[in-house]
Amino acid sequence: MINNDSTPADPRDEIVTHLPAMRAFALSLTRNRSQADDLVQDAVVKAWKNIGSFQAGTNMRAWLFTILRNTFYSDRRKQKREVQDTDGAFAATLSEKPQHDGRLAMADFETAFVQLKAEQREALVLVGASGFSYEEAAETCGVAVGTIKSRVNRARKHLIELMDLREDEALELTDQETMAVVTAGLPVRGNAA
Repeated sequence: MINNDSTPADPRDEIVTHLPAMRAFALSLTRNRSQADDLVQDAVVKAWKNIGSFQAGTNMRAWLFTILRNTFYSDRRKQKREVQDTDGAFAATLSEKPQHDGRLAMADFETAFVQLKAEQREALVLVGASGFSYEEAAETCGVAVGTIKSRVNRARKHLIELMDLREDEALELTDQETMAVVTAGLPVRGNAA
């Protein structure tokens, strides 16, 4: 990024452009809007404090997603020692399913999606919904490209099984609201699953 006066722009300015994608990724990890917002805030604070370690000319989005992912897993390790809403009674009161034509398909998708392993959900969100290349997703997760490809493939196959679909059958969502929820408001690049 270069300003009109040919001086390099502050990389902090670019952080704001990645907030919607960060929130969508955080939401896929936490499955809770409030926790996702907190996670994004924590990641942005860490990025802001450590902006000096960001190398100009590299991929800011991948750097931010790596910070967000690492923050999520660090918090998750800490929470293993805590007991929180084990029966889900409180969490069930926080949101209501959408009241439109796609609610059944969306409910089926959500039910199946949460049954995937965390690594598979993460890979699907990065590659499917967030538009990361396999290489970018692998870098963000700190694994080999083949590992990401494998996770995405296994996740898609498991979703097909869980949703009782045929291999060639796509998850058809009937309206833009449902598509926006599945893709967390990101541009749709094809089928959600």
